[in-house]
This record gives sequence, C-alpha cells and structure tokens, in this order.
Amino acid sequence: MASEQKVAVITGASQGIGASLVKGFREIGYGVVATSRSIRASEFASDAEILVIDGDIAAASTADRVVSAAIERFGRIDTLVNNAGVFIPKPFIDYSEADFMRMTAVNLAGFFHIAQKTLSSMLWAGSGHIVNITAAIAEQPMASLPAGLAALTKGGLNAVTRSLAIEYAGRGIRVNAISPGVIMTPMHSPETREFLSGLQPMGRMGETQEIVNAALYLERTAFVTGEILHVDGGASAGRW
Repeated sequence: MASEQKVAVITGASQGIGASLVKGFREIGYGVVATSRSIRASEFASDAEILVIDGDIAAASTADRVVSAAIERFGRIDTLVNNAGVFIPKPFIDYSEADFMRMTAVNLAGFFHIAQKTLSSMLWAGSGHIVNITAAIAEQPMASLPAGLAALTKGGLNAVTRSLAIEYAGRGIRVNAISPGVIMTPMHSPETREFLSGLQPMGRMGETQEIVNAALYLERTAFVTGEILHVDGGASAGRW
C-alpha cells in the first residue's frame, strides 16, 4: 500500500533550478526522486526521503529506472517536474547536426519518455500533476539572443502542456508549465550576467527560488491546468 506522503520526480536535479526544486518539495514534506546525468547520491545522503537516480534523461531506459525506483521506494508518484533541458543560443544557420540532436534528445525525447511512464502510473492512481519547465524566449524571441532550437523544443513543450491538460483533465491529472526568463544558475558565467540582466524588463536575472515558488503555487492550486506561468521579469508582456 502506498504511503500518504506525496512524491515528486524532478529531472535535471543536480544543480541550479533542479536542485532548488528538490529542496523546495522536501520543505513541504514530499518524498523526492531526483535524477540527472551528473547527479551524485552523496549530495543528498543526509536526507533519506530523497532517492537519487543517475542517467541520461534522453534515454527511455532512464525513465524506466526512475519510475520503477520511485514506485518501489515510495509506492506512488504525485508530481513530475520536467526540468532537464539544454539551451544553445546561436544563429539558426550555425546550428550543427550535433546541436540539433542534443537539444531534441534532452528537451523533447527526455520529456516524452519520462512523462509517458509517469502518466501511466498517475492514471492508475487517478491523480497527478506534471509541470514542464520551458523558456520565455520560445514565445518572446529576441534579435540580440538568437535561439531557434530553444524556440522549437521549448515551444513544443508549451504546446504539449496544453494538449495533455485537455486530454487528461477528466481523469484527475493536471499539466502545467513554467516559462522562465533568464535565471541565475551556474550555467551563466559571471561575465555574461550584466548582458543577460539587460534582456529582462525588470533589469535583473531571476532567482532559482522564484521558479520554486511558481512550481509550489501550481502544485497547490488544484483548479489550474493547461497554464503557461511566466516567471520572466515581464519579458512575455511585450517589447521593451
């Protein structure tokens, strides 16, 4: 029998937004399955309610291992936060075949495999919540930051968020997305931060905790599904 403790699966959990999401869901009492290609169990060894699974999220076998381990350890999956992602900004004609394969593998195939496996478990339970981390630049392109493959892949996640929200609304499963602007994480080198801050109408980069706050809002608000929640300092509101 499954316990009463709720359980979240968080991808891309080794650093930045993902690591903050792990902390945020633990703070509200959830058990957490944290997965990433570079994650180390030692990083979370002090907390028995965090299960660490390493692996490439683009591989279907990783999704199988994550979901199986979650059910074996906790007996349930209540929430999937699909946070793993790759962002490669460059002019469209400069993208290589390797860039295309990498971004579609992580951003699209990674979502497909873990969401499909998790949804099967949620359908059996009759409830669940999926949150996709997308990107504001997919909806609000900038001439100063060309990122066509981000628009292609993260925009696809926005579209499938709405599609799945409608498909499963009558079966107890909600699907939402968070669309961040530029967030201060280790992926941004210090010398780029002034430029990146200038891309946000509010004149600063976002903090990882602001994405966590958005995820927990969506988690607690049971009448919201199909929502693309922008946490982008106003970038999606228009030109500036």
